Amino acid sequence: MSESLTLFSLPLFPLGTVLYPDGLLPLRIFEVRYLDMIGKCHKTGAPFGVVSLTEGSEVRRPAEAGSKNAGPSGDGFANEGFNAVGTLATISEFSVPQPGLMVIQCRGVHRFMVDRREKLKHGLWIADVTRLEDDLPVKIPYDLQKTSDALGKLIKKLLQNNPADKMPIGMPYRLDDCGWVANRWCELLPMPPALKQRLMALDNPLLRLELVCDILERTGISL
Repeated sequence: MSESLTLFSLPLFPLGTVLYPDGLLPLRIFEVRYLDMIGKCHKTGAPFGVVSLTEGSEVRRPAEAGSKNAGPSGDGFANEGFNAVGTLATISEFSVPQPGLMVIQCRGVHRFMVDRREKLKHGLWIADVTRLEDDLPVKIPYDLQKTSDALGKLIKKLLQNNPADKMPIGMPYRLDDCGWVANRWCELLPMPPALKQRLMALDNPLLRLELVCDILERTGISL
């Protein structure tokens, strides 16, 4: 990777979900460590990183008395662990409905790999990250076309009840692309976060769509 694909001191937002490239994620922010971070990102147009939690919770919690889960920094808060592959996010909507509360919508842009991470004293994680290659455009093969057709029908139904700017799936609708279709299904399907993480981290969009097709068939969703 060239130096231009490396970001230093990227602020991270560990969550109990997985953000995919081109995915939309609404967030309500009230913790001090994130209010300051999101405010600065919005003001400067800078991205932040969304990473999926492997340990701990989205809201910072004190460690239990006598617990080994007190964090390596000894700051009295429970450990937070997260996956090394995450997604850069940019803020597409921003509002402050009341003091101490921000409501945003962010959009996934590129996947990245965490090279180095650091927890600052007020609880915010930052990391040096390397951007991973975007999915190559791969035309959907005939035997997987049913996954695209089913997603297209679902989008059409959602559009009947929602204006385009309030849709859970953002435009443009690239229903001819393996990676885009697979990612949208991964967001919609009720899968454990660990499985969503593994699928997001896959470098092969065709394989990702094949696995999604298997999941759709196993869950009984009509294709």
